[in-house]
Amino acid sequence: MLKNEIKVKIIRCRPQARLPQYMTEQAAGMDLYARIDAALVLAPGQRLLVPTGIAIALPPGYEAQVRPRSGLALKHGVTLLNAPGTIDADYRGEIAVIVINHGAKEFIINDGERIAQMIIAPVAHCCWMPAAELESSERGAGGFGHTGVI
Repeated sequence: MLKNEIKVKIIRCRPQARLPQYMTEQAAGMDLYARIDAALVLAPGQRLLVPTGIAIALPPGYEAQVRPRSGLALKHGVTLLNAPGTIDADYRGEIAVIVINHGAKEFIINDGERIAQMIIAPVAHCCWMPAAELESSERGAGGFGHTGVI
């Protein structure tokens, strides 16, 4: 057990939905599974909202981040459009994942297939402090490509 383990309530809002699962002891993300009645065909360039069949109640001060699975991206070109997707602590609806096929072939999503990963993370709220100027830094206003390395 990790020292920073938290308890999160979870329900199955669709029958036979699989609960998210860590695949290794040190994994940061747990796999999310599709919970669908029939296979979905994801054509090249197409995007779909894929339900997971679960809903969670995060404790205040936490979020869940939904991220792509690297294996799906590498092998099939299938990833998430809004990665990472954010699940706020006060959201109680079913978790669904927006997948897109950037590959050249159709991709079939079957019930129970691992479609994304979810990470639970602490959240800090910001208190803005209006200022007339900002302190200088070594980087300054250097932005995209400022190091010369592309």
